[in-house]
Amino acid sequence: MSTSLKQQQQTWPTDFWLIGLLAILLVIGLTMVFSSSVAISELRFNDPSHYLIRQFLAVGLGLIAGYIVFKIPLDFWEQHRGKLFIFGIVLLVAVLIFGREINGSKRWLHLVVMNFQPSEFMKLVIVIFMAGYLDRHLSAVKESFEAVIRLALPFGIMAVLLLMEPDYGSTLVIAVIITGMLLIAGAPWRYFVLTVLPMVSILVALVATSEYRMARISSFLDPWQDPFGTGYQLTQALIASGSGNWLGSGLGNSVQKMLYLPDAHTDFLFSIYAEEFGFFGVILLMLLYLALLYRLFRIGHKALQANHFFGAMISYGIGIWIILQAAINIGVNLGAFPTKGLTLPFMSYGGSSMLLLSIAMALVLRVDYESRFLPKEAKAPEDSDSEDDDQQEATQAKKNTKRRPRVRKPRAKRSSVAGS
Repeated sequence: MSTSLKQQQQTWPTDFWLIGLLAILLVIGLTMVFSSSVAISELRFNDPSHYLIRQFLAVGLGLIAGYIVFKIPLDFWEQHRGKLFIFGIVLLVAVLIFGREINGSKRWLHLVVMNFQPSEFMKLVIVIFMAGYLDRHLSAVKESFEAVIRLALPFGIMAVLLLMEPDYGSTLVIAVIITGMLLIAGAPWRYFVLTVLPMVSILVALVATSEYRMARISSFLDPWQDPFGTGYQLTQALIASGSGNWLGSGLGNSVQKMLYLPDAHTDFLFSIYAEEFGFFGVILLMLLYLALLYRLFRIGHKALQANHFFGAMISYGIGIWIILQAAINIGVNLGAFPTKGLTLPFMSYGGSSMLLLSIAMALVLRVDYESRFLPKEAKAPEDSDSEDDDQQEATQAKKNTKRRPRVRKPRAKRSSVAGS
């Protein structure tokens, strides 16, 4: 059976295991968006299915965008990665000027059909940009810290714009994506300390100098100290997660979604899921995300074997993005991390997240397609190496020229003239 599945997989244009995992997560996500948003939809719009319909539209838009992206060769993204990065910076500036403010943060641009979050777009852009940079400067990244320092200016500008929104969660996710891709590409471990420690120090300083952020940290450390104030959301989330026991209360039987837990269909959807499906349901969901990570990293490994280094880095980067964001969201719901405002991938309500994650998955499927059917030849040595080789050959040629014996030209015979 295993051999038959492997043979069948070779005939598919994409990885059907990855598509199956995504389909399962989407079905669970749509079900939980409907279940967790019934009360708030009824209260706000007098329609219990309002958020479900909008999430369906986001999924449909994501599938259309994903199909278009799947048809575009990887070379296109590698050639235009700089333009994508500049466009992302422009969006981050635009959201600070024209953005919609919600709960003290300017993170959303109001479009006709949805609120668009540029930070989600920036996560995808960073993966593409880093993949192209590593593909071109791999040897330099492995040998010289200067190649890593070159990234400080563009990423520093991006980080400042994100912190001005403020969006600390996305800043942290992007920093870990960059570091993870560097380490997977073969950069020394000391670069991890030199890149992450400054970012962490800045975040700690920003938290320490703000009373509002310090209050959030205090409520995270001890939410029961003020259960009806700063710790209200977390205490309600913990009550929901603990109420699930082993098998859960059953689909649709959550109590906390009845206007007790704020943002139950967005950032805290996991708590409602844990209440309705219990401990075993939570374990199943975590296994689904781990299986998704395995497929993404496996596609990256296959791309390396097919000499698609750019595509491999895309797969690895997207894998880091999804598993990290899922881990942070679950950790926030369980009280392990402070509230970050990060969605649970493919499950939480949010049009921007669904759209960009769908495009990201389409890119990975394109990587898988080109690795199977359009493998590349092994790359020649990089320009710097080839220049060194040419210089060595020229030096050797000069030495050989010096050692070459002289060949004397035959002298012309003098003509003897009588009487001269």
